[in-house]
Amino acid sequence: MSSFSEEERAREWMFDIVEYSDRVVGYVEGRSVEDFDTDTMLYDAVERCVAIITEAVIRLGPERLATIAPAVPFHAVKSLGNLLRHGYRRVDPALIWKTVTEDVPALRSACAAAVEGK
Repeated sequence: MSSFSEEERAREWMFDIVEYSDRVVGYVEGRSVEDFDTDTMLYDAVERCVAIITEAVIRLGPERLATIAPAVPFHAVKSLGNLLRHGYRRVDPALIWKTVTEDVPALRSACAAAVEGK
């Protein structure tokens, strides 16, 4: 059994979301979708961070995520995480690019605000 409370664990998961969101945003900053399609090291780094973000969201759970980031669909995040872990041959790079450039910043902002108590 962990000595951390549920609130402390949730805070850690939100910190993970913020940290790995910052990483992916930094990785793709100034890069194009074409770079993403052709640079396997960039793709692998981004995909790994997205997998960690999805795992942290899954650990937060649908109820807590709905409170923190109501616009973020829990089941879509969970499905993406499952695809990355189990259906990796079917991952569309365009989906990962869209997720990182359009969806991750909003999730990051919501988690950062929750951690800061705003």
